[in-house]
Amino acid sequence: MTVWDDLVGQEKVSAVLDAAARDADALVTAAAADQPLPETSKMTHAWIFTGPPGAGRNQAARAFAAALQCVSPDRALGGSPGCGFCDGCHTALLGTHADVTSVAAVGSEILVKDMRDTVRKSFTSPANGRWQIILVEDAERLNEKSANAVLKAVEEPAPRTVWLLCAPSIEDVLPTIRSRCRHLNLRTPSVEAVADMLMRRDGIEPEVAASAARATQGHVDRARRLATDPAARERRAAVLKLPLRLDEVGACLRAAQELVDAAAEDAKQLAEEMDGKEAEELKAALGATQGGRMPRGTAGVMKELEDMQKRRRTRTQRDSLDVALGDLTAFYRDVLALQLGTRVALANADAEDALERLARAGTPESTLRRIEAISACREALDRNVAPLLAVEAMTMALRAG
Repeated sequence: MTVWDDLVGQEKVSAVLDAAARDADALVTAAAADQPLPETSKMTHAWIFTGPPGAGRNQAARAFAAALQCVSPDRALGGSPGCGFCDGCHTALLGTHADVTSVAAVGSEILVKDMRDTVRKSFTSPANGRWQIILVEDAERLNEKSANAVLKAVEEPAPRTVWLLCAPSIEDVLPTIRSRCRHLNLRTPSVEAVADMLMRRDGIEPEVAASAARATQGHVDRARRLATDPAARERRAAVLKLPLRLDEVGACLRAAQELVDAAAEDAKQLAEEMDGKEAEELKAALGATQGGRMPRGTAGVMKELEDMQKRRRTRTQRDSLDVALGDLTAFYRDVLALQLGTRVALANADAEDALERLARAGTPESTLRRIEAISACREALDRNVAPLLAVEAMTMALRAG
């Protein structure tokens, strides 16, 4: 099983990356043997992966990183880099490879202080003699200062450094950065391809796999979570019941509070899993005594960790809310499909009774206004509006139609 097997429905992208990985391998081999470098190469020092949510931008970038770090002996016999089993592939895919550095937004932005060490590392030679790879998972969240730091590194990269930037669209990346990168755009995989992946890779029952793939409309990560996590299915079911409850103002406010509370609980669970472990590991690294006393001068480092964890909790809550808002959008899209009599496959066929009830009770115009209200809520959350205020405004607009 190669590293490209995780790229669901992305055959063209896989072919491009496979060819680039082969050329990259030839470059490393030629340099090690003091041979002339190939005149033409599909490999370049900077790449941008774009595509809609769930298409697998980060997975594609990480698979490419694994192929570049592949140390399988089959390569010498003409095999393609990216076997998926060797130490290079395995550690790159897990995120533990010494020469693969990942950067993700903890809060709403990637700050320049979060990029300093990474940019500095990009100018060093790889530890194992192959490639130094920098993977930026949320390139659209680079602020002005951090984007300029990346630009300087991409403009004059070290000979064996590769930058992999992931963003929803090419317009989300600074023009001066994207002009120096090769662009690959991923498409939303088909429902059938996602269902097939769930059955093959995760052993999911066909009916459950098809339902999860259809409900998430090709979003690979969410489909896997929905198919494997009963709690995720319960939360989705609760969200899909919300449109039927908005018959009075009080119900709107209660529904908004429940959505926000559920998102906050998700953030709390993640914090409980990660915050304590991170704090203990940092204390140990700073040389805390057995009684827990910290060495002098380390309070600022602990404060930075606490600030980072707070930003992560805020983002986790908003990401969880965004999943619920996506489910609501898909629900009203199905209502609109029924009202217009189209043959579009319903994403929420398991809630068809509720869909038909709302379709009969409203008009296509009112359904469109409701979809716009959900979009407005998402935009308000992006502008850092208090989540409860934004969701309350949305539920009131859903009631008004």
